[in-house]
Amino acid sequence: MNNFKALVQWLNQAITDKEHFHLGYAAESSEFVRFNHAKVRQAGQVQQASLTLKLINDGRHADLDITLAGEPELDRQRLAAGLQQLRETLPLLPGDPYLLLNHTAWQNHNEQARPLPELAHVLEDISQAAAGVDLVGFYAAGPISRGFASSDGAFGWHQANSFNFDFSLFHANGEAVKASYAGHEWNSAEFTRRVQQAREQLAFLGRPLHTLAPGEYRAYLAPAALEEIVSIITWGGFSAQAIASKGSSLQRLYAGEQSLSPLVTVDEQISGSLSPAFSAEGYPRSDVTLIKAGQAEGQLVNSRSAAEYGLSANGASGDESPSALQMAAGSLAQADILKQLGTGLYISNLWYLNYSDLPAARLTGMTRFATFWVEDGEIKAPVSTMRFDDSVYQLLGSQLEALTAERELLLSASTYSQRNTASNLLPGALVKRLTLTL
Repeated sequence: MNNFKALVQWLNQAITDKEHFHLGYAAESSEFVRFNHAKVRQAGQVQQASLTLKLINDGRHADLDITLAGEPELDRQRLAAGLQQLRETLPLLPGDPYLLLNHTAWQNHNEQARPLPELAHVLEDISQAAAGVDLVGFYAAGPISRGFASSDGAFGWHQANSFNFDFSLFHANGEAVKASYAGHEWNSAEFTRRVQQAREQLAFLGRPLHTLAPGEYRAYLAPAALEEIVSIITWGGFSAQAIASKGSSLQRLYAGEQSLSPLVTVDEQISGSLSPAFSAEGYPRSDVTLIKAGQAEGQLVNSRSAAEYGLSANGASGDESPSALQMAAGSLAQADILKQLGTGLYISNLWYLNYSDLPAARLTGMTRFATFWVEDGEIKAPVSTMRFDDSVYQLLGSQLEALTAERELLLSASTYSQRNTASNLLPGALVKRLTLTL
């Protein structure tokens, strides 16, 4: 943080009276470990930091990414070169009619200092829990830092420690059970329970496949399966721009023409999450209730949507997607899931989702990994890969029977250019009817 503050101080002195700046900061110090056959195959560390400099002058603005070296003098030189490059670029650009700057000198500081587990301890737990099975996985852990500063005096700093272990257990026949364990604090007992649950499901994958005809089936969607559905909804579903231009998949919900189950309450829960409480545009972020008891409540508004549609910006990202989404828990106990399901499908994962009818919030996708046929509350056999096609207004609306009391924290496993701070905290969902098409 001190290096970032020094760069901000230099930049404040370097700009002219007519210039304004936004300076974003992103850094991580990460441990990465790859596993195959439950053994460490590759291990390494990544330390990196970068800046995003936005220069604004007379309604024109341009951005530049700068990789930091960690050496104060060299970093100042790189920032100075970037500033000069943007100064030369701005006169070539037109003014932006939707540029809406936040001139408030807000301050925000959050450091989640809970210690991460020692890697040796994690490796020992993984070795013991996965003894005798073919585990393939990827472990990532370490502090992630984000910063923001502006020429108007705004300053934000956020640091969070987290780990994410994304793994699969493979059967000798090539089938697999996929699972994950993520959070701020490593709990050996909880991790062992997760692996044991996966091992129990793995045993069923050796049975002959149960073939289903297309039709409607009672189903339980595990949190990871529900996350795939929720994730595609967030592609513009809660976006103020998409709602205003009538391109949101939840358009009918926000218009009051459709509703979801009263069991469904969804929040963008920034407080306590891995995501910073400020946006890259320089706006503070707070918790937003998006859906309350099945009815549309709030939406995510960035500065451009605020300027274009006369709304109040609430610190949403550029694409106005949630980064710390939570769905309220229900009352279905983990131990009662199979009993409550009775006869139907237990779906661990879904993939290849897309809209088959966006205005109707209708989705299609495939079952993936461990999907089982359940009879009288007992798993009988794995199910061959199937395609579903159904509406959100059915799955989370009229056909939703229960949500689980336990929720699972699912962190983004993306490491493209840097580790991601996005997360979903979700229950499992029991639905009366899921439509399989082939």
